Amino acid sequence: MQYYLLGKSGLRVSRVALGTMNFGTRGYHAAYGKTEDEVRPILRTYLDAGGNFVDTADFYTAGHSEEIIGKLLEQAGVRDRVVLTTKFTNTIDPTDPNAGGNGRKHMVKAVEDSLKRLRTDYIDLFLLHIWDRMTPVEEVVRTFDDLVRAGKIRYAGMSDVPSWYAARAQTYAEAHGLTPMIGMQLPYSLISRDIELEYVSLAQNLGMGITGFGPVAGGVLTGKYRPSKDGLDGDGRLVKSPGYRALGDREWQIVAAVEKVADGLGRSMAQVAINWAATQPGIAAALIGASSADQLTSNMAALDFEIPADARQLLDEASALTLPGPYALFHPAAQAELIGPNVGDKPAGYWVS
Repeated sequence: MQYYLLGKSGLRVSRVALGTMNFGTRGYHAAYGKTEDEVRPILRTYLDAGGNFVDTADFYTAGHSEEIIGKLLEQAGVRDRVVLTTKFTNTIDPTDPNAGGNGRKHMVKAVEDSLKRLRTDYIDLFLLHIWDRMTPVEEVVRTFDDLVRAGKIRYAGMSDVPSWYAARAQTYAEAHGLTPMIGMQLPYSLISRDIELEYVSLAQNLGMGITGFGPVAGGVLTGKYRPSKDGLDGDGRLVKSPGYRALGDREWQIVAAVEKVADGLGRSMAQVAINWAATQPGIAAALIGASSADQLTSNMAALDFEIPADARQLLDEASALTLPGPYALFHPAAQAELIGPNVGDKPAGYWVS
């Protein structure tokens, strides 16, 4: 297992993180959730392989995911070896207006509730789960700082937020000597490369490591689905998820490219997709889920090989984004016309921090 420092911090995390959205059998995710007995070998396999980056959220299976993880880590006696991440924002009590969102009242209660379910006295990485469109970023950052000072959490970060919001949070923390954000969790795969427009450069410049979730695009990049007259054919839950049926020529072109590269390397399509995502600029870790220990073992081998330059070029070209304005102006080819040829940054090694 390989480990990276997460963002501008001293926290070492495995480059393959374990997602646990399917741990548990209650609440919103219960339809495809796993029981405690089914989860045990998955978590054990991950830890035995050297994985140390476990991700959950209070919203996953209505808190059942946290409960199972807490119990299993306690039984195994490995809590301190694990970088335990959980998230807050979503409500699990719709009758209480302050039981959701990113305000201070909910943040503090969410931490306390997660600590109880996880059977621990600290959370390694606490993430704002989703932008609630209303809580001032200053309130969030100051509450993160208070929670660190109180010993409830070790590090802070954000998940699905606008890039400007993450940038303001980080610069506010820096300007006031408060706890910085060390990580962002965002969707990233060959099919979904949108974060490259702003988030990657934001993370690189402001000291946040990106954990990319969904590297196999919900299973689309594993080869288990094929196009059909109804949109999608295959043995998987996406067939019953209308939101995933909008797959067009670009998506199937990407699937074909991944299949070609996988065949050439003697690897699975999932391994190729995870490898590509995990080794892209700005990505500290790829977040993967698993429905069985065998599937997890296979996917964790995704970093045991290198994708050759010609194969990576094939994947990059098949999945290339159509740049919207004003991003098209920032492309290197466009800049050569705007500011002149042979104009670039200083060479590597010119300046060392």
